[in-house]
Amino acid sequence: MSPPIDLPGRFRAAVFDMDGLLLDSEAGWERAETELFARRGLVYTDAERRATLGSSMDKVVPLFTRRFGLAPSDEAAIGRELMELVREEYAAGQPPRPGAIELVERLRGRLPMAVASNTGRELVEGALESAGIADAFDVVLTVDDVAHPKPAPDLYELACERLGVAPRDAIAFEDSEAGVRSASAAGLTVVAVPQVAGLSLDGAHHVLESLAQLVD
Repeated sequence: MSPPIDLPGRFRAAVFDMDGLLLDSEAGWERAETELFARRGLVYTDAERRATLGSSMDKVVPLFTRRFGLAPSDEAAIGRELMELVREEYAAGQPPRPGAIELVERLRGRLPMAVASNTGRELVEGALESAGIADAFDVVLTVDDVAHPKPAPDLYELACERLGVAPRDAIAFEDSEAGVRSASAAGLTVVAVPQVAGLSLDGAHHVLESLAQLVD
């Protein structure tokens, strides 16, 4: 991978994932999913975490329902139970990832910025407010705004449309395979900052250990 790029540089907009990229909320999701499994006497494995990292609820819930040996008709109940557990985690607050707040503040007023998240609007807006960065973004898009969540390109395509820029002129920041695939398919320059080792990041133009590398 090429070295970290200068920002804002040639870019006319920046689009950020939220969970695991701006905020350290993946740990909260993992605790919620671990509890969901534990209530059924099951262990939430690292393989299951990898398989669902960055995925939307409509992808995760059917997988978990099948894992629990339940019928598709039980998916709604599993989804409600998981959402209640996740709400409890978000209510406790989600700390920022290293360098995240600093990068957002560095780019504030210099580039139009958006959030593009596979999480629902209720959780995204609350988390951004709690982190004190909600007003830094010109556009906030969630899984509720598109027909097809990540890894489909819809969220990033819509973000660029709302920001009024061509995807080739925008930069995306992601931490998951699904997010990288989404932003890459939409045509953005992609910076991957994975929390989990061993992810397939094909499509990423830059891979960083931390967003702090862009503000040091």
